[in-house]
Amino acid sequence: MQTTLIVLVAVAILAGMAYLHKKNWGFTKLVFLSLVVGIVFGVSIQLMFGAKNEIVKNSIDWISIVGDGYVSLLQMLVIPLIFVSLVGAFTQLKMTTKIRKIATSVLAILLGTTAVASFLGFSSVAIFNLGGAGFAKGMTASSTALSAIKDHQEQLKGLTLPQQITSFFPQNIFADFAGMRSTSTIAVVVFSIFVGIAFLQIKKEKAEVAATFARGIQALRAVIMRIVKIVLELTPYGIFALIARTTATNSFATMSKLLVFIVAAYVAIIVMFIVHAVLLLINGINPITYFKKAWPVLVFAFTSRTSGGSLPLNVRTQCESMGVSDTIADFAASFGLTIGQNGCAGIYPSMVAAITAPLVGVNIFSWQFVLTLVVIDVISSFGVAGVGGGATFTTLMVLGALNLPVTVLGVLIAIDPIVDMARTALNVNDSMVAGVITAKRTGELDWNIFNNQKDDVDTEIE
Repeated sequence: MQTTLIVLVAVAILAGMAYLHKKNWGFTKLVFLSLVVGIVFGVSIQLMFGAKNEIVKNSIDWISIVGDGYVSLLQMLVIPLIFVSLVGAFTQLKMTTKIRKIATSVLAILLGTTAVASFLGFSSVAIFNLGGAGFAKGMTASSTALSAIKDHQEQLKGLTLPQQITSFFPQNIFADFAGMRSTSTIAVVVFSIFVGIAFLQIKKEKAEVAATFARGIQALRAVIMRIVKIVLELTPYGIFALIARTTATNSFATMSKLLVFIVAAYVAIIVMFIVHAVLLLINGINPITYFKKAWPVLVFAFTSRTSGGSLPLNVRTQCESMGVSDTIADFAASFGLTIGQNGCAGIYPSMVAAITAPLVGVNIFSWQFVLTLVVIDVISSFGVAGVGGGATFTTLMVLGALNLPVTVLGVLIAIDPIVDMARTALNVNDSMVAGVITAKRTGELDWNIFNNQKDDVDTEIE
């Protein structure tokens, strides 16, 4: 009876949001409302019944149909969107000489900021005195956490860091299109780039064939983007369900025990957001205007914990709200999904490694350790999965390269969803910053759109 009542309240909230949508509430307003209402709803359930209560579990299972269903629809679009976006970027290039400049700029920003993020992760551990994991004393990893780590370790078993990097290259592209490997996403990126380069070469030799291929890709991209538009209309409802589950099922008691790590991680992440703002400012881009327009994407990334699922909204926001050209938005969003994620491949692995190293007698304040850690973080950032659990996989790569134990990681998985929300938002923001700055540097930024205070994504979705 209580489960039914909770589910009915959730349905009533979703119905109320649908009513506001019909009354032409702005997209950003609805996203923010869904976030606030979801937090209040989830916290209320946990306060009444407890995070581990069977009533909460059953209720959230039903409510999660909306959240998980929405994320699944977005993830359904990730691989086809990466392929048509990257290949389409090559077919839309007005000047083929720009491709090198665009790719170089995007990659430099993604990898450069990951190096900074790695150092900030280490610095946060030092400032909060977390080395040696004294804050986690008496805590043990759950069987679920150990199982998750074991699954990831199986994928890395017997592979050196260079061999892990080699696994990023496609062997069976059809298997990668089906997402059969943890590195399938970057494999599709690599394949798409090869297709794009081949197109540019054929364009010089057989212009008619190239033109036919380009029209086919643009038609396919148009269909995919229309599906994106349809799915994105569900964003407020998905965010409500996702944040309600997070706040209802993450125990306050567990979070309080590891609160110092959560605070340290969030401090590092917030500082990295400030670094992004400074980068924008240095490049003559108003960070306040930028963050106003990026807000809906960041809120979704925060609540859904999936960089991959955020890809459609990321691309549309860059193009239609920030004035970034389609070509650069496609490159930045697709590369940012698999390379140089500041949160999952920069801050988090660096923090876990710096916390763990003193347990085996490593002096984390030696410049050799810090430099090695940053370099390994940047290298390991290639191919990080843009879904929940990607940070665990990358962290295991870093710990393995440094010959460090995984014990602390098993304990931290208990509060991983709380940290992962902010990590994912930072990952997505990094790709958007890379897109806007690259557009500015290459003269592909439409300032009229960027400076327009009207919510352009609003109009498109509604």
